[in-house]
Amino acid sequence: MYVEVVINRSAKRLNKTFDYRIPKQLESLVTIGSTVLVPFGKGSKLEEGYITKIKDDTSYKVKDIVEIKYNLTESQIKLSQWMAKKYFCNTSDCIKQMLQPGTKNHNKAKNIQEKIINVVYLKQDFEKIQFDIDTGKIKSDKQKRILQFLNSTEGATIPEIELFTDGTRAIVKTLEKNNYVEIMEKKIERNPLADKNIESTENLQLTDEQQCAFNKVQAKINSNTFEEFLLYGVTGSGKTEVYLQLIGEALKMERTAIVLVPEISLTPQMIDRFIARFNKEEIAILHSKLSIGERYDEWNKIKEGKAKIIIGARSAIFAPTQNIGIIIIDEEHDSSYKSEAIPKYDAKEIAKKIAEENRCPLVLGSATPDMNTYYKAKQGIITLLELTRRANNSNLPSVNIVDLKMELANGNKSMLSVELHEAIENNLKEGRQTILFLNRRGFSTFVMCRECGYTVKCKNCNISMTYHITGNKLKCHYCGYEQKVVNTCPECKSTKIRYFGTGTQKLEQEIESIFPKATTIRMDIDTVTKKNSHEEILNKFKNENIDILIGTQMVVKGHHFPNVTLVGVIAADSSLNIDDYRANERTFQILTQVAGRAGREKLPGQVIIQTYNPDNFSIVSAKEQNYEKFYNTEIALRKQLKYPPFCDIILMEFNGLIEKDIISLSEKVYTYLKIKLKDKKFYILKPMPSPIDKIQNRYRWRIIIKGNMTKEVNEIFNECLRKIYELNYKDTRVTIDVNPNNMS
Repeated sequence: MYVEVVINRSAKRLNKTFDYRIPKQLESLVTIGSTVLVPFGKGSKLEEGYITKIKDDTSYKVKDIVEIKYNLTESQIKLSQWMAKKYFCNTSDCIKQMLQPGTKNHNKAKNIQEKIINVVYLKQDFEKIQFDIDTGKIKSDKQKRILQFLNSTEGATIPEIELFTDGTRAIVKTLEKNNYVEIMEKKIERNPLADKNIESTENLQLTDEQQCAFNKVQAKINSNTFEEFLLYGVTGSGKTEVYLQLIGEALKMERTAIVLVPEISLTPQMIDRFIARFNKEEIAILHSKLSIGERYDEWNKIKEGKAKIIIGARSAIFAPTQNIGIIIIDEEHDSSYKSEAIPKYDAKEIAKKIAEENRCPLVLGSATPDMNTYYKAKQGIITLLELTRRANNSNLPSVNIVDLKMELANGNKSMLSVELHEAIENNLKEGRQTILFLNRRGFSTFVMCRECGYTVKCKNCNISMTYHITGNKLKCHYCGYEQKVVNTCPECKSTKIRYFGTGTQKLEQEIESIFPKATTIRMDIDTVTKKNSHEEILNKFKNENIDILIGTQMVVKGHHFPNVTLVGVIAADSSLNIDDYRANERTFQILTQVAGRAGREKLPGQVIIQTYNPDNFSIVSAKEQNYEKFYNTEIALRKQLKYPPFCDIILMEFNGLIEKDIISLSEKVYTYLKIKLKDKKFYILKPMPSPIDKIQNRYRWRIIIKGNMTKEVNEIFNECLRKIYELNYKDTRVTIDVNPNNMS
């Protein structure tokens, strides 16, 4: 017997299968999806690979497989092959997404195995031991204390014995030798939910709108049928309650559920809701802030069928879940569902593929749906379910827009408008909480010499350094490079160095200066680096009734704080000024989402949006909380300009250490595509430097292509990539991203 093996390497020239023979002693162990070690190349070095096909013969002279492991199923291999073609990458890159955490690189890291500890137990009945103590057979006081301690605890580790009895490892060994105790291995599950004790809740009474949405999806669960739904509901309309009751239905049918959330910061509150409703032991969570050991054990829990509900970020869609009854993607509009790294996959597309194969419904939920999703719903491609009212009958918050141009004209140079300042003051007097949103971290966003105009930029990337007051350093948010603050201009030697722009650190400092008696807490990527820090910040804000929460988009989505009655948006224009056709959409989404954090219970909510563009239609629509108004204006613009959903945008990026090589290659590719796509109604822009033309010392050029991606066109791009790597440009990388999140 022979197998086809894909080698776990990223080189494009290795994106194919290689034949190997299965030794007789391993034939019964081989399955499609097995991870194997094989000799590869001229030497005897072993490489990791994955079996994609089993066959009876081969026309090649082949080597033997050395070792077999088990990781994937045949369906996962098929999914990885589908992904490789769709997202223009190696099959092995896709397979790696599906491997158990801690097992992804055989050559560079040891596998994270089960955590085993040694536990000491009594080997005899304590009555007999007590007799030996009473008769003087056991004379040592320390031995007596250890035996009495073990009797009270029913087993303990040696460190615990040392801590509580003053005993030592040597004394334990003596007791073992004398047959009083035995030391046994015990597997410890690293369970991230172990310390969570949440009071259980019952299903809530659904509103008429919730019940209608529930019934339509439930019918598909019961009939084992795929259908894609958009659950479009205003903030606070009770989408999560619908999710919970639908998952309950799937569990009744003895099927499983996958729930994706966009941000780690959303996971704690979502998990708490699920633990309150379902058995904690049936829930598994997967996200990057867990330790590798915790992820390993959670993966095992899923693979062994113990976990019925999987909650996690984007990559949780690849969990080895069997018999799926429903897949839910919360905040489906969020850009984090699209991977920026290779493979550049879209979790929503993967979820749809998996839901189709499992014949189960896929539910996409949002208060501000992605334009493409809502367009498909309007066209009848996706079934639209609407929740137009808040579930607890609370009103949507009142929203006011403040024109910052007028503030400046009136002499107010503070980060807070007069209206927002007064609103915070009133909120503090009433004991209510406030959220202040600024989607830029750090203290100052760029440092410039006022004498000659010199701007401090990263030495590795063509991008301005950001000043962080913590540590008094300049940092690059692209490569992580840090340097000391600049006091003298390196160009003209002037000391007129000034710090421009604002970030969350500067806002925090100003708030503490204006409201010295107020308690504040900040939540951005700089404050959530430690494990569980995001959960600690949110719990502290809620449980200790901190007055003001300052944060980036982490504070925007999905959180429910009953005492938050005021939300202030410091600079609504930051998302408007990005070089992206979705600037209006992202501005509307983020403003609507952050506004939805205010007044979610009985207390009325107020939102104040500060902007230099008060008449922009996305800001006005967000003020009115009117998605339909925004959608109708934006979709008309996109149709006129031929932007998605009316076409696809394909970004082809070239990066390398030698700029002339990537210019040469991009020009050759441009010529090739002009010929190949000539009759396909595609618009191809000439190669140009990327907006950020150097990151981590690698030069960046790009070609932008507009048209409708089909299977035929997909194959043209895959063939183009194969030809590129035949040219063997050294240190040059080419990636293709369809409808990318980031156009920079």
